[in-house]
Amino acid sequence: MTYESFGLATTLEQLTAIAEFGQITAAAQHLGIPQPTLSRAMARLSRDLGTPLLQKDGRGVRLTRHGELLAASAGRALDELMAGVRAVRAEADPSTGTVILGFLHSLGPLVVPALLRGFRREYPGVTVRLVQDSADGLLRRIPGGGVDLVLAAPVPGDPRWRSRPLAEQPLALLVPDGDELAQATTVGVSDLAGRELITLAAGYGVRTITDQLLQAAGIPRSYAFESQEMTTAAGLVAAGLGIAILPPGNEVPGTRARPLSDPAASRTLSLAWSADRELSPPGRHLRSHLIRFAPNLLTG
Repeated sequence: MTYESFGLATTLEQLTAIAEFGQITAAAQHLGIPQPTLSRAMARLSRDLGTPLLQKDGRGVRLTRHGELLAASAGRALDELMAGVRAVRAEADPSTGTVILGFLHSLGPLVVPALLRGFRREYPGVTVRLVQDSADGLLRRIPGGGVDLVLAAPVPGDPRWRSRPLAEQPLALLVPDGDELAQATTVGVSDLAGRELITLAAGYGVRTITDQLLQAAGIPRSYAFESQEMTTAAGLVAAGLGIAILPPGNEVPGTRARPLSDPAASRTLSLAWSADRELSPPGRHLRSHLIRFAPNLLTG
């Protein structure tokens, strides 16, 4: 059978939307189509492939193992396709086009908006799509074209991407007001022994560095809470539920940030892009802009 006879050309995006949103109703709203239309499309695709792609899960549905396999492949294929579309459009008119910038959640409130304000003034015709995720999650998207540029830390060496260090950012220990460490001038990682620790989920750069610091200090890596958001982690600290190693600027009312004396208590923020796929002209413009202006904002 040909590719078209399976109906994949019109349903790949629909399947990946269900995988992303976890339910048909939300996926249909995102795609702008009626929910029954999406359900029928998935039923038809399941019949064509000879295996169910969805199964009931309580009052909703979820992808079967076969559905997950196809959705993962479909996502990679669509990323490659859209990367090609962006490249063609950018070559046709370098003053327009689309660039996908991936960055850490912690850079969203202040750093990225400040960087894009200047870029927008210089290149008003370029659309910048924004993707936020963990460092691991962002870097995994580079080879398939899911993102063009990534601002993350740490960025390990890998033949699939190239990177440029932008700034070294010291980490701090966030403690509740009234904590015994709140008045300390500096704190060593060894002072964390026996304390309730709060951190980010596995895959986030700060979590990786925290794991390494605790291991070097001989402290068991046991966490009371693991969060996907630094603001949530800071809120848990404010509630007196533990202490956390976080980048500066994450203090919330009821907390204090104390400098860490350990030399390894820092993160290197870097810019990464594909080693195999040439950036489009708008992508190269944004890369140059970030390399020029990001270091001051990241250390300011």
